[in-house]
Amino acid sequence: MDNKHKHLELIQGVVNRLSTNSFLLKGWSVVLVSALFALSAPDSRIAFVYLAYIPAIIFWGLDGFFLWQERLFRKLYDRVRVLPEDEVDFSMDVSVINEDDRPTWGTSILSKTLIPFHGVLILSVVIVMVLTLTAQE
Repeated sequence: MDNKHKHLELIQGVVNRLSTNSFLLKGWSVVLVSALFALSAPDSRIAFVYLAYIPAIIFWGLDGFFLWQERLFRKLYDRVRVLPEDEVDFSMDVSVINEDDRPTWGTSILSKTLIPFHGVLILSVVIVMVLTLTAQE
């Protein structure tokens, strides 16, 4: 039972690091997009608003990657949890997850937890872009 417990702790450690990375990434995304908004404000430089799309989209993709990996390791956790003690090998290889049960990066990007956050961030870029364009007219 001790080997299984240690292996589950290792997997849980990876899941915790992935969720921490996702949290930090969301913070950086908001900071960078806000900084680009601030740079666009003084002279109404629309180029900085367009530039805000880059970190918003890239961080959405990275956040999806972290969520995808977290889901894979949760599946590995569930697999190890039911293994007999003598079959515990401390492997962290997620390729053993059954193809039918394997989450994908695409479904993770479009998850119900990421769409509201990153969708609102991109929507705010669109709104600021429209407001900046109408202010220039």
